[in-house]
Amino acid sequence: MAVFPVELESDRLRYEALRPESFDPYELYEHVHTDAPAIDEITEYVTWDPYEHPQEAFEWVDRCGENFENDAKAAYVLRPKAGPRAGEFAGIAGLNPEWNRRRATLGMWLRKPFWGEGYSGERAGRLLELAFDRLDLEIVAITHDPDNENSRRAIEKYVERFGGHREGRIRNDMVVDGEPRDSIRYSISSDEWAERR
Repeated sequence: MAVFPVELESDRLRYEALRPESFDPYELYEHVHTDAPAIDEITEYVTWDPYEHPQEAFEWVDRCGENFENDAKAAYVLRPKAGPRAGEFAGIAGLNPEWNRRRATLGMWLRKPFWGEGYSGERAGRLLELAFDRLDLEIVAITHDPDNENSRRAIEKYVERFGGHREGRIRNDMVVDGEPRDSIRYSISSDEWAERR
């Protein structure tokens, strides 16, 4: 049995483990290649670049599958459960544990049609539940680029909701377009989660 569940659900979203046996890499490539709709906006603040060819999608899906099978970290494909876009590929959410530190980091990106729907907070609640209630971790951290106002607003809203706090600015924490960038980091503890859930 795997440490991470293969499937999860929240109120409006279904989460499917990103593994080659259950996910077609061409579906990912369709939305992240260099000419995909709104790809420049989607990748403006993330640490990966649009894909030049399908092989990149296949390699990344393979790596995600290996990480999942090795209990290292989990990436989930997000799909709305209802509405006009039910079943569509909305984006990817990740949980990256550091087992020896009993903490994890949340990550997420969405296709532009799914921005502004409150999916970030919903996904955070579901993955916090996984991190604290199933994986027995003590801290979950979340970061964003200092210039990413949309992420800042979404993160601050759910961090406050779950009792966490802003830790501060981490210098040269990530690389975007080949250049080191700062990040803003927040965290939520298992005790804070238990009090506010």
